[in-house]
Amino acid sequence: MTSKQQTGVFHRQTACGFTLLEVMVAMAIMAIVLVSVYRMHSQTLTMNAAARFYTQAPMLAQSKLAQLVADSSGIIVGDSGDFGDKFPGYTWSIATNEVSSEALGEIAADLKRIDMTVSLNRDEYVFNVRTYRFMRE
Repeated sequence: MTSKQQTGVFHRQTACGFTLLEVMVAMAIMAIVLVSVYRMHSQTLTMNAAARFYTQAPMLAQSKLAQLVADSSGIIVGDSGDFGDKFPGYTWSIATNEVSSEALGEIAADLKRIDMTVSLNRDEYVFNVRTYRFMRE
C-alpha cells in the first residue's frame, strides 16, 4: 500500500479545460467585439468613399466647366455626360439660366447663372457648384 492509501486520503485528478458556461461567455464577448469592429470598418469605408468624392468632385467640376467655356466660344447651354474611363461612375450636368437684378440694370442681361452638378453612382454622392459669367449672346 502506498502512503496515501494508508492515510485514507484519495486525491482525485481534476480535469483541465473550460466549462460550457465559460465557453458561451467567451463567445458572447467575441460576438459583441466583432460586431463593433465590423461596424467601425464599414463606417470607415463609407467615410473614405465620401472623402474621395468630395475631394475629386470640385476638381472635376472646374475642369469640365473650363472645357465647356473654352469649347463653346462663350455660350454654355444645358448639357450632361460622364467623365470617361478615368472616373467611372462620375457624371455631370450643367444648366444655364438668365439673371435679373435691379441693382445691375442692363448689365444683368449678359450675366448668366451656371449650375453644375457632379454625382457618383447615380446620385449616391452629389456635389453642386454655382457660378456666374458674363456672356454676350
